[in-house]
Amino acid sequence: MNPAGPAGLILAGGLSRRMGGGDKGLQSLGGETILARIARRLAPQVSALLLNANGPADRFGLDLPVVPDTLAGHPGPLAGILAGLDYLAREAPAARFLLTVPSDCPFLPRDLAARLMTAAQASGAAYAASGGREHPVVGVWEVALRGELRRLLVDEDERRMMRWALHVGAVPVEWPTEPLDPFANLNTPDDLKEAARLLAAYPSL
Repeated sequence: MNPAGPAGLILAGGLSRRMGGGDKGLQSLGGETILARIARRLAPQVSALLLNANGPADRFGLDLPVVPDTLAGHPGPLAGILAGLDYLAREAPAARFLLTVPSDCPFLPRDLAARLMTAAQASGAAYAASGGREHPVVGVWEVALRGELRRLLVDEDERRMMRWALHVGAVPVEWPTEPLDPFANLNTPDDLKEAARLLAAYPSL
């Protein structure tokens, strides 16, 4: 763990319909689950690591605090982010920022937290971009924004990540896409096969 880094939250509360249901993060890649790989990649970058998930926590096999959604109906990643921000406000009041990532991005950059934090210091929020695409689920959010996020979710029924990022003035931070896009997400069995091919070709990833 990095005491100077933000807290980290892996968002694993979705329904994974395109992967056939169940938890995408529990799919195997390179001899470990995608979730375990993400946790291993993030742990050195953050001051604490949390898992946003719903249902029995022991199925993940990770020794991480589990933060369930506080809003009913699986309203998406924004609900997970809100749960994480509320958790920090309650359990770690000294924490100022939360780094969020999805549970299906196995190649996250090793400089993710450092670069997003640099951008977020002034604006209060930042998110990743690569190859002309924006990835607002991969972002750093100031804990003080949690009241505004709750209002957006509850009062306006807003569930779009990009709408939230724009609403709070989050700054995009660009990463290169060679030799691969570090934010490639695995939604289907074919995506998983491609990730295994890339890992075999670039084992240092």
